Amino acid sequence: MKKINKTNFPGTLPKSPTGIKGLDDLTMGGLPKNRPTLLLGNTGCGKTLMAMEFLVNGITLFDEPAVFMAFEEKIEELMVNVKSLGYDLETHLGNNKIYLEHVQIINSDETIETGKYNIEGLFVRIEQAINKVKAKRVVLDSLDTLFYGLDYKTLRSEFKRLFIWLKEKKVTAIITAEIGDTFLTRHGLEEYVADCVILLDNRVKDQVSTRRLRIVKYRGTLHGNNEYPFIIEENGITVFPIISEIIQHKISSKIISTGIKDLNEMLDKKGFYVGSSILVSGTAGTGKTSIVTSFAKNACIEKKKVLFCAFEEAPNQVIRNMNSIGIDLEPEVKSEFLHFYYSRPTLQNLELHFISIKEVIKKLKPAIVIIDPITNLMNEDPNSSVRLMLTLFVDYLKLEQITVIFTAAITEKLIERNPSDEGISSLVDTWIMVEDAETQGQRNRTLTVLKARGMGHSRSVKKITISNNGISLEAIPKKEGRLREKIRSKK
Repeated sequence: MKKINKTNFPGTLPKSPTGIKGLDDLTMGGLPKNRPTLLLGNTGCGKTLMAMEFLVNGITLFDEPAVFMAFEEKIEELMVNVKSLGYDLETHLGNNKIYLEHVQIINSDETIETGKYNIEGLFVRIEQAINKVKAKRVVLDSLDTLFYGLDYKTLRSEFKRLFIWLKEKKVTAIITAEIGDTFLTRHGLEEYVADCVILLDNRVKDQVSTRRLRIVKYRGTLHGNNEYPFIIEENGITVFPIISEIIQHKISSKIISTGIKDLNEMLDKKGFYVGSSILVSGTAGTGKTSIVTSFAKNACIEKKKVLFCAFEEAPNQVIRNMNSIGIDLEPEVKSEFLHFYYSRPTLQNLELHFISIKEVIKKLKPAIVIIDPITNLMNEDPNSSVRLMLTLFVDYLKLEQITVIFTAAITEKLIERNPSDEGISSLVDTWIMVEDAETQGQRNRTLTVLKARGMGHSRSVKKITISNNGISLEAIPKKEGRLREKIRSKK
């Protein structure tokens, strides 16, 4: 992982990089150096894992030994739990780079009743631990157990003493705590004693769980103010900023073929601009997947990598079905020019699907991305947040000069009322509509290029023929065209 250059960020507050992907971007360089940070959140949101990754990254990336002091979990349990992220604590323990300790706090009734309580003993144990490994980073997990049952006056006093003491020891610390009915939010102590407060949340909407992070406060520096989704995977934690820099995208005048000769002829430049966005929308069975697969096949033949994101059919089903129209994808898969990403739409929300796709893009570095269909990811009516995510995703692909094709499944009623109800037609550069209408006792597919930014295009409605030789387009006979218009007017 590349080290953060803190001089690139505004402000003079010294910072300690976390090494957590995305978090250092939001904090403009990391957590406040030699100061404590409060990490708040409900149960199961990932506080302990994030705190542990902060320590492990400190050891492996920045050569900063660490102390993890647990007040709830036993060390054996902790080591087993963090193995899910690949943290090799045994090696770091053997190299004297980390010190782990479980501290059992027992508050007697007399202590609680009289309000007499101090944490001098804790200071001694933390100091001994710091000295053993010459620690630069410390995690205390969690304070709810440490200060349980204290009255507010004593709590605030001892809490403040702890923060001051940690600053004097010149260690960068994370202190975790539960949120909700605990004292931290009820009494607002973080407003008085913490320079940095980060809130983690694990919410469920439409039976899909999403973790989010928000920097509640960060004194002395700029930072991201919004909520940001994050995921916990086998390679660690990744935070994804929902922010988009105001950057003038690089544009290309290069053209990539549509893969369909007749469709090329409908576009003055004989194809799509490289790095542009294309939408193919229409009703079920009109050939949307066939059109984008023709494009993918041709791109692979031209030695361009294609990432095909399938959210309706499994990859082997797509390959089988395309064989029926003379498009053999097996050679492209074997040559690794065609890669499939397959996921059930209900596994996660639109935002997290885009996050996952973005991670694949970083590894694969494709020239083309196909999402078929985008509407399967939108299990709710298009709204501002969905539109925002789509806009940011398209912006990201443009910055990377990746050509993207979306397919969108819509109903005939939506076409009559508002064919852009899928929410992205205004965001794309080229929009192709395919329809299925009955004329003279048979159903025929048709294709229209509704828009093509930066190039002229045919306004004709073409008849689509899909056979075992692929896809072809031809002009609609005048009689058939007039009959089609009559049928539409009666609707």
